[in-house]
Amino acid sequence: MRESLSTRAQRWLFNHFPAYRGTGARVTFIAADYSEIRIALPLSRRTINYVGTIFGGSMYGAIDPVYMIMLIKRLGPGYVVWDKAASIRFRRPGRSTLSAIFRVSEAEVDAIRAAADEHGKTERTFLVDLVDAAGEVHASFEKLLSIRKKTSGA
Repeated sequence: MRESLSTRAQRWLFNHFPAYRGTGARVTFIAADYSEIRIALPLSRRTINYVGTIFGGSMYGAIDPVYMIMLIKRLGPGYVVWDKAASIRFRRPGRSTLSAIFRVSEAEVDAIRAAADEHGKTERTFLVDLVDAAGEVHASFEKLLSIRKKTSGA
């Protein structure tokens, strides 16, 4: 799926939001239906650590909000989505631009919606890797999100 004019504008806003901009990462693509988001994290003056590789905090900051935002956009205003937990496995030092592709299928969105509708809330775990241009994994992330049906008072 292609980017829409709306998601291009959202990408620009995302990249200029101070908290995300501070990570040194850039959102490079947002599908029109938010089913896919891509990010890039270069080794730069803003992301380099003491030993000359990409700072782990920049790696985590680059991926942190993405799945939550995707689900907020895909589920709509009838649901509340929060990050609940995360884990990182650093696999090799980042010495070049790293990238990640986040995907949430329509089937997964339907399953989340059905579980939240039936039980009032649900949790889902999402996995994503930061990889270099050759496809080698430099860090693996696991994000646990909490999703609940919005009540009339919320």
